[in-house]
Amino acid sequence: MPADQAHWRRLRHILPSLKEIGVDNIWIPPGCKGMDPSGNGYDIYDLYDLGEFDQKGSRATKWGTKEELLELTAAARDLGVGVYWDAVLNHKAGADFTERFLAVEVDSERRDIEISRPKEIEGWVGFDFAGRGDFYSSMKYRWHHFNGVDWDESQKKNAIYKIAGPDKGWADDVGHEFGNYDYLMFANLDYSNAEVRRDLLNWGEWIGTQLPLSGMRLDAAKHMSAAFQRDFVDHVRKALRPDFFVISEYWRCDLKVLLDFLEKMGHRVHLYDALLVDRFSKISLNSEADLRGILDGTLVQSKPQHAITFVMTHDTQPGQMLEVPIASFFKPLAYALILLQNRGQPCVFWGDLYGIRAGVKHPNTRSCGGRLPILTKARKLYAYGEQRDYFDQRNCIGFIRYGNRRHPSGLACIMSNAGPSQKRMFVGQQHAGEQWTDILEWHSGSVTIDSRGWGIFPVSKTSVSVWVNSKAEGRDSLKNHFDTDVYKY
Repeated sequence: MPADQAHWRRLRHILPSLKEIGVDNIWIPPGCKGMDPSGNGYDIYDLYDLGEFDQKGSRATKWGTKEELLELTAAARDLGVGVYWDAVLNHKAGADFTERFLAVEVDSERRDIEISRPKEIEGWVGFDFAGRGDFYSSMKYRWHHFNGVDWDESQKKNAIYKIAGPDKGWADDVGHEFGNYDYLMFANLDYSNAEVRRDLLNWGEWIGTQLPLSGMRLDAAKHMSAAFQRDFVDHVRKALRPDFFVISEYWRCDLKVLLDFLEKMGHRVHLYDALLVDRFSKISLNSEADLRGILDGTLVQSKPQHAITFVMTHDTQPGQMLEVPIASFFKPLAYALILLQNRGQPCVFWGDLYGIRAGVKHPNTRSCGGRLPILTKARKLYAYGEQRDYFDQRNCIGFIRYGNRRHPSGLACIMSNAGPSQKRMFVGQQHAGEQWTDILEWHSGSVTIDSRGWGIFPVSKTSVSVWVNSKAEGRDSLKNHFDTDVYKY
């Protein structure tokens, strides 16, 4: 995204079009002040500065000013679109000054193994927030509020240092990669410190008084104490609203680890289904892949009510550390699966919907041949009721959504990762005699539903088709223009 401080304004302008294609909630980037005016916000400096104070070289954040953020969230509320905040609570960056303290160096590959005796180092851990002062919070951060850093200023040395002292150490209820994955980057917050806990719990309540939020994404969840996350979620839901939606960004392609984390969290949160997107990648890059097991062993299959399903995010797009390549032909298949099935909570990536503008290192064109808005709207119009899967051919699978009383049309979806194919599927006798056509228009012609409620639905090679009654309510609206020229605002 361009560092033009215009993103909040941009989002406010496009909210009506997002609502029209069926978007119910938007997950916005971290809007707190970072250490760099052009940073994305994960380099978090001050949680209480939403683009209001002149700090770190700018009053606005990369995304805009607090006033523009307030206008965006108010407009979203008026349209009935929820806003999910991206909360970066794991660390702090861009300290105002250094302090000296005792620390031990740990093995970067095994953070639970100390490789030095305690020694005095100089770390960037002093945060006074001079531009904000005591407004909103009087908390100032010092070395004892952290448990790790990765830079000794006195020696100009980059290493992972665990801060030493009474009751200091890594949290043990974090991810177990590298022996202990508490430390991620910058100055790592110590959740065993009562002042840190109190300030962050207060912030969770405070931001809900500033903005009409519907939910929150907890960044870097596997690096944060699970006990603290439980307390934070409970506190925010008690202070703001009981149904406050929370996603813990716990990235692991290991179902047991994800299920164990959900158990630790008392099933309070949702998780990204990294296993599913990894499956999409492997199938899309292997011409011999079997589609029948596409959901096997995924979080959405095991815990659909807690799974966030997606095809790409800012973390998995090309050029990122968690890049997960997916062949372009397969993206429409993947999106049809997550948007039209009855499992999971689907999330659509900005770059797939609008593309990533030219001039960036890894430009991204609109996916699905520009038809992604049709799929999102098809979810809104037709993806209701009971579901029947036809996962019975190696390279061609399908499913039916039967609709409900308010949305009786239903749909038939069929996809192939190989040659052209077809599948006989039952849509219901109430549809006998209807002519169904492909809303994506990747397959011409029509399918006549027979007297028993069956249809033979075709699909082109390496493609997906979504068949709906040609006279179904809302069909004409699928052709409405979706404005993708978002950078004009």
